[in-house]
Amino acid sequence: MNNSKNSQKNTSTLFQAEAWKDAFIKLLPQHAIKNPVMAIVWLGTIITLISTVFGKASFVFSSLVTLILFITVLFANYAEAIAEAKGRGQASSLRQARQNLTARRLRSLDDKDGSQVAATLLNLDDLIEVRAGELIPADGEIIHGFATINEAAVTGESAPVLREAGTDRSGVIAGTKVLTDRIIVQVTAESGHSFLDRMIALVEGSNRQKTPNEIALGILLTVMTVTFIIVVCSLPIIGHFLNISINPILLVALLVCLIPTTIGGLLPAIGIAGMNRALKANVIAKSGKAVEIAGDIDVLLLDKTGTITYGDRQATVFYPLTGVSESELRQAAVLTSLADPTPEGKSVVALAKEQGEKIIDPEQAEFIPFNASTRISGVNLADGQQIRKGALDAILKFTSQDISHHSELKTRVEQVASKGATPLVVARGQNLLGVIELSDVIKSGIKEKFARLREMGIKTVMVTGDNPLTAATIAAEAGVDDYIAEARPEDKLNCIRTEQNKGHLVAMVGDGTNDAPALAQADIGLAMNSGTQAAKEAGNMVDLDSDPTKLLAVVEIGKQQLITRGALTTFSLANDISKYFAILPALFVAAIPQMHVLNIMQLGSPETAILSALIFNAIIIPLLIPIALRGVKFKPSTSTQLLRRNMMIYGVGGVLLPFFAIKAIDLVINQVLVL
Repeated sequence: MNNSKNSQKNTSTLFQAEAWKDAFIKLLPQHAIKNPVMAIVWLGTIITLISTVFGKASFVFSSLVTLILFITVLFANYAEAIAEAKGRGQASSLRQARQNLTARRLRSLDDKDGSQVAATLLNLDDLIEVRAGELIPADGEIIHGFATINEAAVTGESAPVLREAGTDRSGVIAGTKVLTDRIIVQVTAESGHSFLDRMIALVEGSNRQKTPNEIALGILLTVMTVTFIIVVCSLPIIGHFLNISINPILLVALLVCLIPTTIGGLLPAIGIAGMNRALKANVIAKSGKAVEIAGDIDVLLLDKTGTITYGDRQATVFYPLTGVSESELRQAAVLTSLADPTPEGKSVVALAKEQGEKIIDPEQAEFIPFNASTRISGVNLADGQQIRKGALDAILKFTSQDISHHSELKTRVEQVASKGATPLVVARGQNLLGVIELSDVIKSGIKEKFARLREMGIKTVMVTGDNPLTAATIAAEAGVDDYIAEARPEDKLNCIRTEQNKGHLVAMVGDGTNDAPALAQADIGLAMNSGTQAAKEAGNMVDLDSDPTKLLAVVEIGKQQLITRGALTTFSLANDISKYFAILPALFVAAIPQMHVLNIMQLGSPETAILSALIFNAIIIPLLIPIALRGVKFKPSTSTQLLRRNMMIYGVGGVLLPFFAIKAIDLVINQVLVL
């Protein structure tokens, strides 16, 4: 325990040391110009330094002003640097997962030996073999075999996961470790373009692109800064007509207190911290824009299988029709499932074995693999028998029969579907034999999570390939707002486009190749790390934990980022009001005694008033860094409630706090001067 605490303490110390180093580097012109507000403060620091050297004011006073301004810039740089340092620290831990990787490259699937090569020499579509105890050398898709894999190097989770060829959980990542069995992987990314490489680049704070809202706020701050520069530059001209001489150091102090330095200094850190918070939740956001948009989505599409339910549908009951024995139905079901690689097909064989059925592999049989378009699988035996299992409508089409002539079958299918299970119908030739019940379980707590999304104003839509009756049952039990049954990939895509055309921002959660078009079209495409490479490429977020309900956390992170920026902007603009009352009377009271009425804080002298306002302006930035990095606590609420809370806490607080703080600082300064 002590070692863990010491390690965390050392890591924190390294982050801070790196951040202070970067804070000084950001003083260079090429870096400083990226933040216009703080660039003006830095320029003002240089002006006051020059004024001090040429004796334009009291040496002590001007030196203190210069020092305070320098500290203000340094603290603002530190706020951004500490966020970037955290990102680079996370990237550093990811780099360790890809070091010194080698691969056993195969010439073909039949190659039993292969040749050892460095992972950096692997090319797209190369075949590699990975055995138990070995690290996976490149991103890829399992095309043969299955294995349990430890993905702790990427996700931080120690629990192993199952990856299997021919399923939506066939994707593997370089640097993860195979724990059991043997797999053959087809490389899907060349060296330097792997998932880990992209992750490392994304979490590097310095590579982060600004979001649209951040850019808009940056433009607003720049416009405000330029406006106040014009105002301050016009004061000497006005003073000349009033026979008032204004010291340039006082003008710089006024400008720094007028422009929104607080939010200007914290804005970059808020944006970087949003991506870091997403990463902390084990979600890789491919851009800051994705995190921010997540806070505004109002429609969410989710797959049923693997998202709302656990996804491993298992055969639980065989229901033979009248005149058909259970053994006859089991035998037919097993024959149709022997070459079915899906979890459902395997579960049919397992259930039959459990019920005492002897499994015999037929000779010279032609197996018909499951096809998503036909929704059917089966076998053609040597004696001419054609046995099929599949969805009700597909089997009826195969047997050229009408459901109206089979009331028992219709009743049994509806009975299974009404329980939220999936019915599969089995037929031999033109004879309908019975129904297999495939049961799936709704994830615990999912209804509460959907209720929370509803509180945020987000509509949830379940999309599933199941029949309408099954879909309706699951939708009601899960508590979603709407559902789409018998959905094909194009149906998901059309649904997203329809909602977007209505002005909605849409999120999609998926893990399969058939989800890729919808993930690419959605404003937020959250792909599962356990899914296919196509899904991960199409989405703009990847959930390393492969937990589809993680979108709730993503939405909260996005909203928290928007709320944090809004709250700190409100606070920054509000506390400027108080600083005006400190600076303006101090600037003109000597020449215009009537302005003493504005000195409502009763500050000691013009010099201490200016120093107090500047000190407050400097120290408020580091005091707000924890809020910028951690984010303002999010609670589901309407825009009106959010605005009211911001105004009451950060608006009123932003006005009152500086009055008390500046007055306290002024008392301390005057006490020091007396001593």
